[in-house]
Amino acid sequence: MNNPSSISRRELLGGSLLLAGSLSLPSIVHANSGKSSILETRFGKVAGVKAQGVHVFKGIPYGADTRNTRFQPAQLPVAWKKTRDATSYGPSCPQSSERENVSEDCLVLNVWTPALRDGRKRPIMVYFHGGEFSNGSGSHPTYDGTRLCNRGDVVVVTVNHRLNVFGHLYLARFGGSKYASSGNVGILDLVQALTWVRDHAELIGGDPQRVMVFGQSGGGAKIATLMAMPAAKGLFQRAATMSGQQITAAGPRGATERARTILQTLKIAPSDVSKLNDVPTADLVPAIRASDPSMVGRNVYFGPVLDQSVLSRHPFYPDAPPLAADIPMIIGNTRDETRAFLGNEPGVEQLTWEELPERLLPQLHVDIQPEYVIAEYRKLYPKYSATEVFFAATTAGRSWRGAVIEAELRAAQGSPAYVYQLNYRSPLENGRYGAQHAMDIPLVFDNIAQPRSLTGQNADAQKTADQMSEAFLAFARTGKPTHAGIPEWRPYELPARATMVFDASSQLVDDPRGEERKLFAAVPYIQRGTY
Repeated sequence: MNNPSSISRRELLGGSLLLAGSLSLPSIVHANSGKSSILETRFGKVAGVKAQGVHVFKGIPYGADTRNTRFQPAQLPVAWKKTRDATSYGPSCPQSSERENVSEDCLVLNVWTPALRDGRKRPIMVYFHGGEFSNGSGSHPTYDGTRLCNRGDVVVVTVNHRLNVFGHLYLARFGGSKYASSGNVGILDLVQALTWVRDHAELIGGDPQRVMVFGQSGGGAKIATLMAMPAAKGLFQRAATMSGQQITAAGPRGATERARTILQTLKIAPSDVSKLNDVPTADLVPAIRASDPSMVGRNVYFGPVLDQSVLSRHPFYPDAPPLAADIPMIIGNTRDETRAFLGNEPGVEQLTWEELPERLLPQLHVDIQPEYVIAEYRKLYPKYSATEVFFAATTAGRSWRGAVIEAELRAAQGSPAYVYQLNYRSPLENGRYGAQHAMDIPLVFDNIAQPRSLTGQNADAQKTADQMSEAFLAFARTGKPTHAGIPEWRPYELPARATMVFDASSQLVDDPRGEERKLFAAVPYIQRGTY
């Protein structure tokens, strides 16, 4: 977590902060509406439910219990003979946020589909949740795939996988070849999940050649990483990232120091790294809260590692990954990203110009004189208050910057992405949420009425949801997001930088916030957690 804030705000946000963290249902819950539906997977039958015209299967294993293979690539699930209940979500990976149902046996996925094995080849939309690489699950209410299935005749899949210390503890420098891929097993889980999707595509009514991965915040960062991984080549044909970038991965030095911090917290010597396998799950989780050795004021960062094995290059450095040059891509951001992270900071809504420089300095995440930034923003937006400058500058400096870099690298590569900016501002709580981080999730899923959506349910929210969900559905079908409800969406090419600005009435704008982009382009961007 970046900053402490109230439960009401964080839990309502969805995938990227609490992140996809609805309370898990009990292990066996039989649906009280709809009809039973049976899916025969390669490992055994599962019984879900058909409701609102959609077959729903939850908690399907795509991998074996990882407790037996900690810090190593997952094994295939153990086959089962009796029909397995699939009416409730499976366990989430153990994590620092409180959850009822967590386990290292967390390699499960959820499927929504209009039909089973009917010969139709529908696009398959696979969603990866946010929460950096440390928190979250695929079971948040706003990820429910029912409305997308009914709206666009697609298959929707959400995924749980290993996170934090279980998914990204880099032990190769201590444990040798046994742990060569330990820093990236959480991402390898996603490769295994996508392999399951490919192998079961026709059984779940989908097309293995039209798999679209999409994800918000950490989910987008996972997608950027997969785009640079040979192991993921051919497993998806479209990619959409929503406020989630991964320019660089952690290097082996920084990742090793973080592993050393975890070992010290657990009082295990690096020479005895095998003892980690004996630590109970419940004792590993508190170690996640140790202070990061490189970044002041936050817990240990976990994420992909440049290990020259699973990941042999940075995702988007020094260029866009050539491996994924043929994959159409959407790159999106929201206009007020940091209202989600910093909106509950004490006094932030009453900032004075005198207070602003010191409040701004630690939150920009780039090393630039705050007084200079403030002066430039006051020229650009003379009517902005100190609070508005604070949110605009922190959004541009720390959240939007990575999206711009990825979009410009794709353009330079000759494989330009489709770029969007969400301007729709929630009316809730007198508009204080703005167009904050994670606001696009319920809009893309067309789930504005789901619990914990912050969009509101007015006509403008639904109009925006109509446009965004149809764009993602069109992209899943054809690799192009244009549809009849929005202006023609041109790719992001230089120097025009065409960007779809989503709102109740959306418009295509060339280089929105161009002066802000130029302001921060003057200083180097270093992705936090990767040094």
